[in-house]
Amino acid sequence: MARTARAADMPSLGALDRTAGNLSRQIAEALREAVRKGDIRAGDVLPSSRSLAASLHVARGTVIEAYEQLLTEGFLESKAGAGTHVAQALTESRSVSAPEAILEPAPKSGLPGRALAFAQIAREFRPLEPMPFAISVPVGLTAPGDIWRRLGNRLRARGPGAPTGYADPLGALPLREAIAAYVRRSRSVRCEADQVIVTSGTQQGLFLASQVLLGPDDQVWVENPAYRGVTAILENIGYREGVIRVPVDAEGLDVEAGINMAPHARAAFVTPSHQYPLGMPLSMARRTALLAWARGSDAWVVEDDYDSELRYEGYPFPALQGLAPDRVIYLGTFSKILFPSLRLGYLIVPRNLVDAFCGARVLMDRHPPTADQHVLAAFMAEGHLERHIRKVRNVYSEHRRQLIDTIEALLPADLAWIEPGDQGMHLVLWLADGLDDREVVERAAREGVAVRAVSPMFAPQTGRPGLVLGFGGFSSEQMKAAAQRLAAVIAGTPRQRKAGKRKPGHAVSGTR
Repeated sequence: MARTARAADMPSLGALDRTAGNLSRQIAEALREAVRKGDIRAGDVLPSSRSLAASLHVARGTVIEAYEQLLTEGFLESKAGAGTHVAQALTESRSVSAPEAILEPAPKSGLPGRALAFAQIAREFRPLEPMPFAISVPVGLTAPGDIWRRLGNRLRARGPGAPTGYADPLGALPLREAIAAYVRRSRSVRCEADQVIVTSGTQQGLFLASQVLLGPDDQVWVENPAYRGVTAILENIGYREGVIRVPVDAEGLDVEAGINMAPHARAAFVTPSHQYPLGMPLSMARRTALLAWARGSDAWVVEDDYDSELRYEGYPFPALQGLAPDRVIYLGTFSKILFPSLRLGYLIVPRNLVDAFCGARVLMDRHPPTADQHVLAAFMAEGHLERHIRKVRNVYSEHRRQLIDTIEALLPADLAWIEPGDQGMHLVLWLADGLDDREVVERAAREGVAVRAVSPMFAPQTGRPGLVLGFGGFSSEQMKAAAQRLAAVIAGTPRQRKAGKRKPGHAVSGTR
């Protein structure tokens, strides 16, 4: 297929030797060499004879003579109204199409260990295809719709979202004010706008917290199992030995176990409103114990409140931050309730940490892009966000119920069962012992079903096989068909060892 023609960059012709004579022959040879090297490629449009003559300071007739020679040789082609361009046939010739750079031998030395680790993370975090049961796929009824587009058109053209210079590293003030008002009202968070730092999502917030709060030899509590994004950060910035995987049970993080394992840890990364991935909230007794430990040990609590708005039975649990605003770094995101490609989240930090977080942010990317910040600020200030959340909650509640009913009808309880939970955009489907959840993931992908394995979210030697199933932006028909294919995959996946029957719905302790 022919490439779209582009204007060739001519400085590669170099200087002409005016003492050697026959300038047209020199121009023709320089063009041939540029084509051979790949500096000028098949289909590229050459400058007009008048333009090239002016740039080379030669007579126009000299360039015309060179072009005519190359047209005769078949290096160039010319069509009325389309100009003169490098012949498309040359793309088939290895001698004239491959740039010299790709012929250079590969470096002898291997990549550093950190580079290999980052490459593995890139493979691990590759986004799932937008098909059931990928998480956070807001289409159809769960997309923000026309209101978002209208606000964007208005604010990006001549409003505050129009192109401008460098902005505040903390984020646009109107958005920070809207966020502060929203979390005070909906999450019982105690803060003002000057404590809000707009991020490009939860992942950046977690990274900033790890950079600011942890020293070289510090230990840090992390739930077991946990969001892979936080463990990947800590393991790859030098804290692999200091990461203490604290078990989780029906009440959430086992604070007593954490104290026994690492009483002087510097911070605890937790998901208290909706444990990721299992779904249980942190009980009030555990919240009290966690904050008492943090105060007594001069430690920090990093609260990832990633989808607290989406609780389907009763009211959402209040944020942990409201109980100890001087000890808790609070993370929120708009990826779940709006759409992940927005790439906007936020941190709320104690005032004595604002400058430290701001400085770390400056070194990463200076400040978040401003246009969508102003669109989101207007979306929130005009009341659209809360109306949107109510709409999304109703849609997802129905999707969740239907998915549970479908899965339970398709799979026997001794083969797979759903972890109880009443919040969020995903369910955990436990698999019987002996089933390899990573193999199930691969087999499911071949059948057009997107799921993630649970076992990699556990500490080594403590994992259990299971799948994370998102039920966001898919129709009932799509999910039913995908559930049927997934059930067939699970039933057809061979067990690797003798299965041990586990009671369906049993809460996970994080260890075995």
